[in-house]
Amino acid sequence: MKEWIIGRNPIYEVLTARHRQVFRLWVAQGAEEKGKLAEIIQLAAGRKLRIERVPRQQIDNLGENPQGVALEAGGYSYAALADVLDLAAKRNEPLFILLLDVIQNPQNLGSLLRTAEAVGVHGVVLPLRRSAEVTPAVVTASAGASEHLLVVQSNLAQAMDELKEAGAWIIGLEGSEGSKPVEKVRLDGPLAVVVGSEGEGMRDLVRKKCDDLIALPMRGRIDSLNAAVAGSVVLYLALQARRSRSQ
Repeated sequence: MKEWIIGRNPIYEVLTARHRQVFRLWVAQGAEEKGKLAEIIQLAAGRKLRIERVPRQQIDNLGENPQGVALEAGGYSYAALADVLDLAAKRNEPLFILLLDVIQNPQNLGSLLRTAEAVGVHGVVLPLRRSAEVTPAVVTASAGASEHLLVVQSNLAQAMDELKEAGAWIIGLEGSEGSKPVEKVRLDGPLAVVVGSEGEGMRDLVRKKCDDLIALPMRGRIDSLNAAVAGSVVLYLALQARRSRSQ
């Protein structure tokens, strides 16, 4: 399966990561070939990629704000959970994984993948069904961070069992009465963070398999955060805890 990736940052990361096959690069006629675009063209030439100068409208038809460049690439290649465990062992780091329970909005998925890559998670696990996948829209929303991540598609409950066997403590993000304040839960050891869907949160089976449920403090009039924002906050709190432990 082939698809078009648009936008300079996403295309740059696709070419840099070498995570997938690439076939040809379209550059808008008349575009100034400097800065990031010049780097993209150089990377493409280095991979002996066919570079075509085409009318700008031809690229604009592919999506919103393509910035005068488009890359035809193969579909996203998913990893296995074993690959994630191996990466943590290779880095000699406590396991750090993000599980997303039926996140359906591509923008939210892309934002979470971008944060996950930034904080150094070893992998992200998505359900097999009903979830957004790593589409070109998600690649764009993640600014290409998806290309540097191990993303797994798996039965989430089974993956949680495997992670527990590997020594991970699983915490679910949920603002219910039974949830602990986030500051009361250790985030510095082998950890899997579960973020539920935008509207309904975690499914019952996933919630039951969590070792702890945590809630973020709310002091304003709004009593909840967007799933991507809340998940990102917890990931950064975990990063802070892990850095404090290593120091």
